[in-house]
This record gives sequence, C-alpha cells and structure tokens, in this order.
Amino acid sequence: MTTPLAVVTTYFEALESGDLATVAAQFADDVVWHQPGDNRFSGVHRGSEAVGAMIGGMMEVSEGTFSLKRNAPLMVNGDTVAAPVHWTAKRSGAEMDGVGVDLMRVADGKVVEVWLFTADPAEEDAFWGQG
Repeated sequence: MTTPLAVVTTYFEALESGDLATVAAQFADDVVWHQPGDNRFSGVHRGSEAVGAMIGGMMEVSEGTFSLKRNAPLMVNGDTVAAPVHWTAKRSGAEMDGVGVDLMRVADGKVVEVWLFTADPAEEDAFWGQG
C-alpha cells in the first residue's frame, strides 16, 4: 500500500515540475478541498473535477505564473500530511508572495481531503479578487 507521505510527496513533486496530470491523479474522485479566504476561489470544492477547475482558474487569473513549492520537510501524523509551502504569482498590476500550510488527508493511496492555511489571507483575496 502507498503511504500518505509517498502520495503527498508525489503530489508536490508533480506540482513543482508542472505535471498537472500527475497532480490530478493523486486526488480521489470525491476529494474535498477547503480553500481559505474571501475570494473567487474560496470555499469548499467537492470532487476532482471541481478541484481541477479551481487550479486551472488560478493559472488563468495568474497568467500562468502561479507557483507553489514546499519550503520545509513534509510532516506526517497517521493518514494526514502537513506541508509548509511558499507560493508566488503575478498578473497585470498585481503580485503575490505568500506562505502557508497545506494539510492533506490520504486514504487508499489518494488524497481525500485538503485544508489550506495562509499567513496573509488579505493578500490572497486582493490578488485573486472576487468572481
């Protein structure tokens, strides 16, 4: 059986290299994604299609510049993995440079639930804007 650490490591390696097909393959079909803030992407997204659409929307709004990377080792507690992260994005007239924690729960070799935490929700809200 694939460990939660292995699944989340594969997810981040794929995300960091721009391999979005492998990123998507790490999600359970019924994944639940909790996106913080008060912007066009905030809220609970249910299902791999909805999560994929949200990530695609972030790439579109950021004019293809959104980048997220681990900035410290992954930490495991049973089926849950915490990932300290750093992200950047640019678009006409705006830039974002933030840090936070992505918390991912894994079951049966797939990410089944994700909670994101940001150190500066106001910066993210300003960058992503309202839908």
